[in-house]
Amino acid sequence: MLVPLGRSLMRAEEPVLRAHGLTMWAYSVLLALREQGARTQAALAARIGADKTRLIPVLDDLQDRGLIERRPDPADRRVRLLSITVEGRRLAERAQTEIQRNEEQVLGKLPPSERAVFLRALRTLADAVRE
Repeated sequence: MLVPLGRSLMRAEEPVLRAHGLTMWAYSVLLALREQGARTQAALAARIGADKTRLIPVLDDLQDRGLIERRPDPADRRVRLLSITVEGRRLAERAQTEIQRNEEQVLGKLPPSERAVFLRALRTLADAVRE
């Protein structure tokens, strides 16, 4: 049940992300940094479920575009802290707004009371798999 729903939602997200010049991984990075603030590359990778070495080209691209910053960690200068820029935050918010509009087309098939229960259950499951 979840796989077809997930695929349907991803198909709705991909054109939006492409229009904003983002991949799914880049979008995940921006959302995580927007929600959590400055993070190490390892912590970010763990948060979004990615291999930290595979994120390097994604981070390079986001930094080159001025969407994230990397700066030395004052506690350990070998470590870089990642943070989202103002432009990165704006882009993430624009993309998320469009994606949510597309998601509403799917969720709109549920009565409001069922939608609220469904979204609450999804949040619970999403939080559980992140732990």
